[in-house]
Amino acid sequence: MSNPFNIFILAAGPGKRLRPITNHIPKPLVPVLGKPVLQYILENISSLPFNKIGINLNHKKESIEKWVSECSLKERIILFHEETELDTGGALKNAERFLNKGTFLVHNSDILSNINLAALLEHHLSSKNIITLAVHDYPEFNNLIIDEKGFLKGIGKTSALPSEDGQKSAFTGIAVYEPEFLEFLPVGASGVVNAWLNAMSAGFKVGTFDVCRGGFQTRPYWNDIGTPSAYASAVFDALRDKGEVIFIHPSMKKCNAVDLQGRVVIEEKCKLSKNISLKNCILLPDSNVETGTGAIHELDLLENCIIGPGFKIDLVESEILSVEEDGRQLIGTGGSDRKYYRGKLNDKSVVIMQSSGNDPDFERQIEYTRFFLKHSIPVPELIKVDSNRMQAIFEDAGDISLYSYLKCPREKTEIEDSYRSVINVMTLIHTRATKHISESPLLQKRIFDYDYFRWETDYFIKRFVEEIRNIRVENASGMQSEFHRLALKADSFPKTIIHRDFQSQNIMIMKGQELRIIDYQGARIGPPAYDVASILRDPYYRLEDNMRERLLDYYINQMKDKTGERFDENYFNDTLLSCWLQRHMQALGAYGFLSSIKGKKYFLKYVPEGLRLLKEDISLAKDEYPELYKLIMRL
Repeated sequence: MSNPFNIFILAAGPGKRLRPITNHIPKPLVPVLGKPVLQYILENISSLPFNKIGINLNHKKESIEKWVSECSLKERIILFHEETELDTGGALKNAERFLNKGTFLVHNSDILSNINLAALLEHHLSSKNIITLAVHDYPEFNNLIIDEKGFLKGIGKTSALPSEDGQKSAFTGIAVYEPEFLEFLPVGASGVVNAWLNAMSAGFKVGTFDVCRGGFQTRPYWNDIGTPSAYASAVFDALRDKGEVIFIHPSMKKCNAVDLQGRVVIEEKCKLSKNISLKNCILLPDSNVETGTGAIHELDLLENCIIGPGFKIDLVESEILSVEEDGRQLIGTGGSDRKYYRGKLNDKSVVIMQSSGNDPDFERQIEYTRFFLKHSIPVPELIKVDSNRMQAIFEDAGDISLYSYLKCPREKTEIEDSYRSVINVMTLIHTRATKHISESPLLQKRIFDYDYFRWETDYFIKRFVEEIRNIRVENASGMQSEFHRLALKADSFPKTIIHRDFQSQNIMIMKGQELRIIDYQGARIGPPAYDVASILRDPYYRLEDNMRERLLDYYINQMKDKTGERFDENYFNDTLLSCWLQRHMQALGAYGFLSSIKGKKYFLKYVPEGLRLLKEDISLAKDEYPELYKLIMRL
């Protein structure tokens, strides 16, 4: 669309279905991971060639006015005050002088979506419709009857629509109008739907744009946050889209001894007592969850709820967490192709792992689980295996990894104690389990050797340097020579069993601080310093330098205690830098692969820290690997 057009956001309503939340916060400003819904809408429309944005105000207008005054688009926003609520049609009529300049787009303020608005506009402009409604098949809201050419035929209750009269569809809350439509709106309060019907009766075309087929390869995201359950679902969907299970607003300074499970969102200026347990909860701004004060008293567990200033809304778990078509809850946000579901077995929560028919890691995970459990490595208990269906049932280790646990600000001593517990497990793998490696034939033959180290560095070049940074290696032969020397050196180090991806997202913290190690099917026989690099120099969580040094010393002392004089501290320290280099190149390669090939874009947020660590590594080895140093410093 070459000519700028105006946009109108309907934001005046009281949000009755969302009470009591909207008694405190106007619906457009209800937060989703620290940002109000209105901001998501503005971000979604910001790439369009619009002229001005109109927003109508009535309920809690002062709050919205204040927010707009601090918004980056404030110079392009015009506010339309309504002394009494004018409803959807009256709001547009009230802004007639603003909207009658040309084509305009209207967006409800309670809709979160990634609908392709540019495609909607293009379709409208080529259709000669007076109105184009963005629609989709959404059984809960299907009340539009649309003919085979995509034109609106009528509107009726969802349950009463005769399918033979036309296709059923639902309005998304987004539409494009021509200014002539404003003539069908009376002065004063009115609904826009009646004006649609009047325009149709007058012979104008009221068309539709199916957002599920209009230029999309996959169904776009859409959520009407009109009820507490729908709002909670949108918040938890946003978490999943970011690859997270926890969101803690930066204003939260401490949450010591607070137990988090499931999905938890804590918005700004909340207060929490010690010994509070939260599972699948959203704490709205200014919530007070302190034992003995406020609305919440002496509760061991707050579960499946929204908490606000002085109120609590109970929710149904199945309505707020994403489920697949068969009703199972899909869990996990990592890079694995295997699918993990939460289910019930004998009234106990379990995790069902479903592998594809050609997944070699299925057999490894079963054998490794039995082996590790036998030697006191805390991996999830194996409950049942069905090899024919490539399915296994495991103990439910919860949703909170060490990575997520550390989202909530903790005392330094609490953080260090957690890492010491992790190191205790790691040293058991490197010693006790390694001593009995002959009991696991599949693991015994999985050697982290020269070829695998070279695969990692090629992976880094292809998936990160070339595909993500779009950089070509200038001296390819020199680089290959350095990678050859690095792999030879790393392969020469003494080997133990290593997890190989021993980072904070693969360490689950259960209620009571019990640990469970996951994603161990990739374990190999390799240099133990690789695991140490994975956890102590982890792009997912940056440890303070002094704490990292203390934890490295703790690992060394634990290895000495478990192996006696056979552990050579000096030689081990000499292996660290090579393993740092290998590990951080592998991690960046993985972030590139997972984001560009698997479509999990949220892995890109870990790139800056991964790159910072790699630059630290290579700065210590620039004389040994000068070509690699030049390349990394260009990234």
